Amino acid sequence: MANRILIVDDAAFMRMMLKDILQKNGYEVVAEAADGLQAVQRYQEFRPDLVTLDITMPEMDGIEALRQIRAIDPNARVIMCSAMGQQAMVIDAIQAGARDFIVKPFQAERVLEAVRKALA
Repeated sequence: MANRILIVDDAAFMRMMLKDILQKNGYEVVAEAADGLQAVQRYQEFRPDLVTLDITMPEMDGIEALRQIRAIDPNARVIMCSAMGQQAMVIDAIQAGARDFIVKPFQAERVLEAVRKALA
């Protein structure tokens, strides 16, 4: 059975890029969200195997969404996505329980490496 993934990013284009990379490599994208609030709701609804979570979003940022998702499920597997130059936020995310992080613009090989590692 394919691993089920939730993609969270406020930019539809970024969600589309990630979805394309993941689906071409046998992963099932079960849901998408455009902000942190939606991310927490979709996590509760779908209980995916993995979440890719953007850091900078409206309503609720990725770090807070990560904390809430991990409060619901301490074993949640989350990979943070960040633009260049957000190192401090990435460190916060790792301390909050993120498994890994990938930098935009996405490189397919790096995305797949992070996903395989997080699901291992």
